[in-house]
Amino acid sequence: MRLSQALAHLALAPFAIAYPTFSAPVAAAVQKAGTAFTVTWADNGDAPSIVDLSTYTLDVCAGSTSGTDLEVVSSVSAGTALGSTLSATVTVPATKGGSVTNAYFMRMIATATAGGTVTVYSNRFSISGMTGTFPTTFTITGTAGPATVNTVADTAADSSLPVDEGVFGIPYQLQTGLTKYAPMGLMPGTSITATNTAPQYPTSSVVMATGYLSPATIATTLTQAQTASFASHANTAAPAPMPSDDMSRFLARWKD
Repeated sequence: MRLSQALAHLALAPFAIAYPTFSAPVAAAVQKAGTAFTVTWADNGDAPSIVDLSTYTLDVCAGSTSGTDLEVVSSVSAGTALGSTLSATVTVPATKGGSVTNAYFMRMIATATAGGTVTVYSNRFSISGMTGTFPTTFTITGTAGPATVNTVADTAADSSLPVDEGVFGIPYQLQTGLTKYAPMGLMPGTSITATNTAPQYPTSSVVMATGYLSPATIATTLTQAQTASFASHANTAAPAPMPSDDMSRFLARWKD
């Protein structure tokens, strides 16, 4: 979903808060497809402090209680500066999903300035008038959303980890929307000293298509600007002589 289809209005207050907890929509609320509704969140009193969070991504999601089949239904915002006491106005088109009771919930991924993210979810709610379908059948018990995932503390505990800033610090597989962000590429050294040939990152899971796929959800990937400096100079090595083989000698016979 393009940003023009989901409007976010932010209201700032003059005091700092801890990372947010959703206060609306309330559990088991019923929203209407194609009609704007308000999403709000507020202080929950837990670390990290809001002053240590830089940006956030907000999505409307759906999925089972287990959280293993989470689907992003509508991307509201990505890489937005995180202030205090926020709210957003969201409109979900009817074709984006099915009309399943309590299938929907909000997700916010907030990025810490020092690295790491905290992902929070709202309670479950319904959206009436939805005319689309989901790729799988959801199993839903209760109205609680998925559990909070806080990696900020883990990142802070290991000072040897590189610091990713802003949207470039959000793990690629957790990003949504038409634009995704990749961290700065690693620069090669002047010599090969590594002996560990294990992959730098874990492999991605692959699910083979068994029918027609939905339109692509990624249009652009932006890579963080490189901060390394480069120098170049002319190649002073003498050029190598042209090779001499049977064909070159044969062709030389027919030169005028």
